[in-house]
This record gives sequence, structure tokens and C-alpha cells, in this order.
Amino acid sequence: MAYCIKCGVELASSEKSCPLCKTVVCHPDITSGDGEGLYPKNEIKKEKVSKLGILFVLSALFLIPSLVVFLCDMKINSAITWSGYVMLSLALGYIVVVLPIWFKKPNPVIFAPIDFAAIILLLLYINLKTGGHWFMTLAFPVAGAFGIVVTTVITLVKYVRRGHLYIAGGAVMGLGAISFLCELMINITFGFEKFIFWSIYSLAASIIIGMFLIIIAICRPLRESLEKIFFI
Repeated sequence: MAYCIKCGVELASSEKSCPLCKTVVCHPDITSGDGEGLYPKNEIKKEKVSKLGILFVLSALFLIPSLVVFLCDMKINSAITWSGYVMLSLALGYIVVVLPIWFKKPNPVIFAPIDFAAIILLLLYINLKTGGHWFMTLAFPVAGAFGIVVTTVITLVKYVRRGHLYIAGGAVMGLGAISFLCELMINITFGFEKFIFWSIYSLAASIIIGMFLIIIAICRPLRESLEKIFFI
């Protein structure tokens, strides 16, 4: 026997609403797909965030500080002096962080060399403004070599489905070679007497680790046993 929860009228088991007050029958043992129920569903509508709005805010966060430092520098020095470093650094941050968001599916293979090109241009500006002679003999070759290694690794990881251990081994050895190149260029640029010192150790360690990864990739039983040990 059931009763209306609103007016108390006795209800038949087949009735879905009260014949007197039209209140929908609520019975824990009866399930019905008709009607909306006694109480409205407490559903929170999620509003979609506008991608264009996010890009506008991020662009403003980079643009406003650039304008502020530019106006301050012009007011104080009547020329672009220290503000150039700040503005170009903010531009580099914008290229690295915000620029890929403008695209629906940003390709890291394309953006990696763009980022390193922006870094090289910033280093060139610093070199010219400070009257240094270290760009062509140090900054450009080291940053360029690092960009080539990183772009190559990203490209192989994205487009080659297998052989990631080979890629990792080559990347480690490439980083060791960059450390060797870095010390070599530092010594040439600044005329240090010790030609090669610390980079030999990093190069040797990177070659050992890289070869170890390649050996693991070649030897299938070793690779499978390591996968079981480390739950890879």
C-alpha cells in the first residue's frame, strides 16, 4: 500500500502520479523512466573556456611588461638600453610558451628549431650590445649543435614508432659531444691554457651510457629481463 507524499491519498500500485494533486509517485522499489522526478537534477553546466580569450590574456601578460620597461627606459635614458634585454627575453618566452597555443595541433618538430633560432638571436643581440666577441666562436656553435640534437631527437620520437632505446642512446652521446664542444669553444674564445679538461669525463660517461642503451636495444633477452625487473 502506497500513499501520496504530498496529500496522503492512498495510491494504487499502478499509478504513477497522485490522482488528486498530480504529484509524481516516489517509491524506492519502483523504477520509472517517465517524468523528471520529484526534484530537479542538480547539474552544473560547465562553460567552455574561450581559447582566444586565454591567448589574449597571455599575450597581454607579455606585452604589458614590455611596454612598461620600454617607456621607463626611454624616459630615463632617451634610448633603448637595458629594456632591450627585457623585451627580447619576454619575446623569447612568448615564442616558446604562447606561440604553439595559437595552433590547433602544434608540431614540436617545427617549433623546436624556431625556439632555438629565437635563443640564438637573443644571444646575438646581447653580444652586439655588450661589444663581446663570443657569439660566433661560442654561443652560435653550442646553441646550434644543441638545437640540432634536440630537434633530431624530437623528430625521431614523433615519427619513428620503434627503437626508442637507440634514440635515447644517441641523444645521451650527443649531449656528451655538446659538452666537449662547449669546453673547446670556451677555451678558444677566452684563450685558456688548458685545452680540454672536464668535458672528457662527461663525454666518456655519455658514451658508456649511450652504448649501454644501444646494447640493451640490440640484445632482446637482456631487454626483456630488464623490463621484468623494473616493471617497464
